[in-house]
Amino acid sequence: MNRTSRVGRRAQRGVILFVALIVLVAMTLTGIALMRSVDTNVLVAGNLAFRQGATAAGDWGVEAARAYLKTTLAANKSALDNDQPTSNYYASWQSTLDMSGTGIGTYFDWVLSTTAVGTDSAGNEVRYVLHRMCQAPGAASSAGANCVRTKSDSGGGAAEGGSKGTVSYSAGVIPPPSTIYYRVTVRILGPRNTLSFVQAMLK
Repeated sequence: MNRTSRVGRRAQRGVILFVALIVLVAMTLTGIALMRSVDTNVLVAGNLAFRQGATAAGDWGVEAARAYLKTTLAANKSALDNDQPTSNYYASWQSTLDMSGTGIGTYFDWVLSTTAVGTDSAGNEVRYVLHRMCQAPGAASSAGANCVRTKSDSGGGAAEGGSKGTVSYSAGVIPPPSTIYYRVTVRILGPRNTLSFVQAMLK
């Protein structure tokens, strides 16, 4: 009887070691999966932070374009009736351009055809281009230019607002002067090849 129990014990040797190895492998795989998940979450959070920083840097480009418009309008308003490629200003909206690299339309060169504002402390390079919201270059008052305005020239209904700012006498209404819209497109190229585009309408 003592001999039989010895044989049973010998037959059971090594089973616990085999089970322990399986558990150890499972725990190792679980740890690797957890580490990969944490690394992925950190990478995604970092990319989102870079994207938000790049988008925030777009305000710098919008303000630079606004300053250019303000200076040009004060010096010579008629200068905005025609293209000024050296200043990266165009008197028409150029709807056929591919501004964001979608592959649809004419390729737009963001290096040669834009104004470089600069690079901020986070490494975001900011560039902008200005378009007057008109179908064609020329005097804004001409019918051929077909500009987008805040108020129609005919003195009819307002394109926005209501009659605020108008002076009326009896049934006649004196319309306020119309204002043309300008579109500024800003490209921000940041670290880790972060790429953001910001557009704003100025008037």
